[in-house]
Amino acid sequence: MMARPGIFDTSIYIRALRQGNNAILKKRQSKIFPLWLSAVVLEELYVGASDKRAVKVLTKFEREFTNINRLLVPNQTDWSIAGQILNKIGKKYGFEKVGKARLTNDTLLAASVARMGFTLLTANKKDFQLVAEFREFEWEVI
Repeated sequence: MMARPGIFDTSIYIRALRQGNNAILKKRQSKIFPLWLSAVVLEELYVGASDKRAVKVLTKFEREFTNINRLLVPNQTDWSIAGQILNKIGKKYGFEKVGKARLTNDTLLAASVARMGFTLLTANKKDFQLVAEFREFEWEVI
């Protein structure tokens, strides 16, 4: 039996790359745990790419997920839901909290994960706990 498909948040990839843990990158080949890549996470990884080598690794990574048809791209509904969630967060906690691009990306990621019924795996408990207050989705801190 296959597990629910999952997506690693940017925080998981960054931690793995900093620790030199390439095994996390090979998880995309698992049949037991079908791992997807979010275009939102990919964008964040490209933003943080420090040199040409890192960009080359990410380009290959993107191509491999595209080739196995496991690249999750937010659709119009995901964007609308993310905006609605951010509006609720702003009203409850102040709009300066919403002004951070990271929270916008996390909210968009959560909306697309919820739409697909996937599980989000993250090291970023604080932001996703905030988003989960306004949108139900499966997520775990690892």
